[in-house]
Amino acid sequence: MRVIRKVALLGAGTMGAQIAAHFANAQTECLLLDQLPPSLSAGEEKKGLTLDDPKVRNRYAQTGLDTALKARPAAFFVPESARLISVGNFEDDLERLRDCDWIIEAVTEDLAVKRALLAKIRPFVHQAIISSNTSGISLASIARDLDEDFKSRWLGTHFFNPPRYMKLLEIIPTAETLPEVVKQISRFGDDVLGKGVVRAKDTPNFIANRIGTFVMALTLRLMQELDFSIEEVDALTGPVLGLPKSATFRLLDLVGLDVLAHVARNFQASLPAGDERDVFQLPGFVEQMIERGLLGEKTRQGFYKKTLSGPGKESEILTLDLRTFEYRPRQKPRLPALEMAGMIEDARQRVKSLFELSGRPGEFYQKLLGRVFHYAASLIPEISEDLVSVDCAMKWGFNWECGVFEISDAIGIEKVVNFWQLQNLSPPPLVQRLQASGEKSFYSHSNGSTMVFDLRQARPVILENPPGVLLLFALKDQAREITKNAGASLIDLGDGVLCLEFHSKMNTIGPDTVAMIHAGLKRLSDDFEALVLGNQGANFSAGANLMLLLLAIQEGDWDEIHDFVRGFQRANMALKYAPKPVVAAPFGLTLGGGLEISLHCHRMTAAAEAYMGLVETGVGLIPAGGGLKEMLVRATYSAPLGENADPFHPIRQIFENIGMAKVSTSAEEGRKLGYLSACDMISMNRDHQLAAAKRLALELASQGYRPGKPREDIPVLGQSAYSKMRLGLHLMRRAEYITDHDAKV
Repeated sequence: MRVIRKVALLGAGTMGAQIAAHFANAQTECLLLDQLPPSLSAGEEKKGLTLDDPKVRNRYAQTGLDTALKARPAAFFVPESARLISVGNFEDDLERLRDCDWIIEAVTEDLAVKRALLAKIRPFVHQAIISSNTSGISLASIARDLDEDFKSRWLGTHFFNPPRYMKLLEIIPTAETLPEVVKQISRFGDDVLGKGVVRAKDTPNFIANRIGTFVMALTLRLMQELDFSIEEVDALTGPVLGLPKSATFRLLDLVGLDVLAHVARNFQASLPAGDERDVFQLPGFVEQMIERGLLGEKTRQGFYKKTLSGPGKESEILTLDLRTFEYRPRQKPRLPALEMAGMIEDARQRVKSLFELSGRPGEFYQKLLGRVFHYAASLIPEISEDLVSVDCAMKWGFNWECGVFEISDAIGIEKVVNFWQLQNLSPPPLVQRLQASGEKSFYSHSNGSTMVFDLRQARPVILENPPGVLLLFALKDQAREITKNAGASLIDLGDGVLCLEFHSKMNTIGPDTVAMIHAGLKRLSDDFEALVLGNQGANFSAGANLMLLLLAIQEGDWDEIHDFVRGFQRANMALKYAPKPVVAAPFGLTLGGGLEISLHCHRMTAAAEAYMGLVETGVGLIPAGGGLKEMLVRATYSAPLGENADPFHPIRQIFENIGMAKVSTSAEEGRKLGYLSACDMISMNRDHQLAAAKRLALELASQGYRPGKPREDIPVLGQSAYSKMRLGLHLMRRAEYITDHDAKV
């Protein structure tokens, strides 16, 4: 197979352009093509351009790229990555496809349009892999009229929106797709694009949308049946259930009600008659909303509507009354049972408690989850050979905390089956075989390994970890945890590498963390070759534990604050001058003290989605763990030299970054802001990050790493630089960008 070095996107709409942006994020050259515009725009006419002008002919592709550059949330890690994308059109630039190794069709969801485009490009693609980003059209039907050679390199690659942030990539081979094609795209998606790859079968809407749309349609039915309001349903189906904050109706506003209706109609056309197809018959209010143009964000009004704020007024979010189709003030849901359940941290135990509720909320959860479990189990093996793929698809494609089968395990299979009996639902074959085998759950753990029930073998089998993935919980199951306290643990990663894992709430840093840093450095000196600072929580670290700090301030315990700050500084300096390599693996929120710890490590292997910043000024404090010193040292030693050089320039940038509490929107931007050095690495796939950090640590150790010693020749710029900073603060205060206290800090 050809190595994938250049990719083409056919179609520069939202998905096509943003997929191209993510290839550029992964440092992969990309060609973005779209159709010719039928006529000149007003701006083009004013400039005297003609339909033959390249700027006109490439207008749709260029507009798609420009829109991706302006997208919020950002489609690019940094805007400079857009240089890797070139634009063109379907008439002039098909010859350029010969140089591409992977061609992705991303035009409108219309079978005839897709077939016509593939026929048009066929003479120009002889070795490249060709795929479609369709969200539900049969891959076999799209390529039906093409030759066998084309079909052998043809498959579905369904990215989720927005492509940069949504982890799921569904790969859908057909009967003719070569296994090596599937393997190569899977590996590229995993290693280079950082995706969670799930293999699906060529069935209607594949895995995630097949189940996700069912959940959405069933929720709308239950809302009407049990007489819940829009706000109540969003409360029931949000974070308390382990789903995103967008819940049901805010998600529909984002997706677009017309999109939901289109997908539901596709299901009704492609599925056989029965209960499943009936669920996709959406309530009547959906069509009425579509007729009235209440589609969601795209029309600025859907289930919710944000009023425009006037002078002296704040904007307000209104809710649609589905009886009158008029907007009313939002009402706070009164569901006290949810507040109690929300206090349970573990998502599985929380959902279990919801399923056991009484009253209307309990009935809602039992009918929703019971039917969803039944539906998902019935689809094995139709949509996928294994239930792990189904669980991963829902977690990666819809941001569920737990997969369908993980939740059913938490509730208990027996309870679920009892509910089915009350609803006259027969257990699907998967559950029948599970019960016949004597197993009580789909997942189990044994000797540090995760076991998963296999339908074909009718028994649990070991769930193999993907290559290049280290799982800390699995190492703990293997008794590799050396010591722990309330804030952190030391874990043996193997091959002479020790891991310091944070596990406090939000991985905040307190005295326990500092104590474990010292303990880790002692073990590093005595027994290990390298140390990695990393964890697999939601975020690397949200910084110092400000609640502890606030309590100490309120009690006037300044000695305690002084001791903690000095202790934290000493721990960070000990990391910096440790005799053996120390590598940090920051990801997600890496703020304040979390970044300060990372800055003192010898190297970083940062996740691509690392949001880094010294943000203490935002709460009226000074970063006190040594981060300011590290940034100053980096800035002064990177200052330009020469007679006309301005040594203040890098200092000013760092001063502004910290003073304005700037947080990087990606690791790549973190490099621009000075939080990452040129020697630090970026890992596209967070699943591989810890293993990559371990490899880097071992590489440093094998090269004979030496820590050096503290420098005594740090240049400072004196009164001149200080005056410039004071002037900058004065101007910012005059413009009311900052407060008096901000200026003091």
